[in-house]
Amino acid sequence: MSVTPSPIYRVLVTGSQGFIGKNLLARLGESAQYIVSTFARGDDVACLPALIAEADAVIHLAGENRPQDEAAFSIVNAGLTATLCNVIKKHKVSTGRNVLLILASSTQAEIDNPYGRSKLAAEHSIRSLAEETGNPAIIFRLPGVFGKWCKPNYNSVVATFCYNIARGLPIQVNDPARALQLAYIDDVAQALISAIHKAPIGVTSMEITPEYTVTLGELAAHISSFDKDRTSLYTDHVGTGFLRALYATYISYLPSERFHYDIPQHGDARGVFVEMLKTPDSGQFSYFTAHPGITRGGHYHHTKTEKFLVIKGEALFRFRHLLTDERIELRTCGEKPQIVDTIPGWSHDITNTGTSEMVVMLWANENFDREHPDTIASKV
Repeated sequence: MSVTPSPIYRVLVTGSQGFIGKNLLARLGESAQYIVSTFARGDDVACLPALIAEADAVIHLAGENRPQDEAAFSIVNAGLTATLCNVIKKHKVSTGRNVLLILASSTQAEIDNPYGRSKLAAEHSIRSLAEETGNPAIIFRLPGVFGKWCKPNYNSVVATFCYNIARGLPIQVNDPARALQLAYIDDVAQALISAIHKAPIGVTSMEITPEYTVTLGELAAHISSFDKDRTSLYTDHVGTGFLRALYATYISYLPSERFHYDIPQHGDARGVFVEMLKTPDSGQFSYFTAHPGITRGGHYHHTKTEKFLVIKGEALFRFRHLLTDERIELRTCGEKPQIVDTIPGWSHDITNTGTSEMVVMLWANENFDREHPDTIASKV
């Protein structure tokens, strides 16, 4: 059975060296489905007709958002877009071929300031192109975008906070209650790429989802907590949603000398015990070692449960039921990955039965509380 090959799209990206552009190019480059050309700051607009002639779609990211002269807003945001639309219009007239135009506009197009007016003018140029020629176009009004490779101390408070906090530099929070509307760069890049495959009639307005709302004070607190996690060993809920995206962003701003960090090690004659990571409500991860012949444990729990994974060496697990005195033995080794659970109400221990050091990964469903350890000594 033959498989129909995916169509090849020739994509021109303007503003390719900006924050969104760099991330978008990386994503487009991951698939052989896209042949990408670029137009960046400093390139001559005279090359646009040749680039358009070879493009199926244009993702227009080029723009000014913090120029030294406010006139640049009109020159670039409005003027370059108008020029691009004129080139596409001439191409359409001469060839009859549509070139999908995707604009990264801004939610500030609704605000009466120089930047907002320039973005709104860019949208008007694209709408006029579509109305006059039928050329398809898609407009995204982006909120603040955050993620890796964004320039700090420029126009992104997320980038600035992440950069400074990762380096022990101060941050300034003038209005903690100020609400920010944000979109994550991965979601933006995916939405722009997905739009390439659409063939709208006229102009279509699209949104980035999800969009996050956070106050400036909350943002600062979250990023500061990420930095403190490296000493407390506690991690926040960074597996989904906004905190997942924000945590990845913070990590991307770490200087290379902070790619690693030390954690405490507790050792005695039996071996070492090292706590690696603690979570707010899903327990903690640790590992321990034991020399040949050494037994560790010899206790029971009322509620706490644990999962053991021997990753090196040979182990004998022993269990004794506190009420019935029933006894169970289990053997496992690093060559065969196997989880051993500890069961509430059963005393348990683990012995290194091999001839070399034993290394065991350990997950407990709750963080160790010295005031209420739920660990009662009891021989097996």
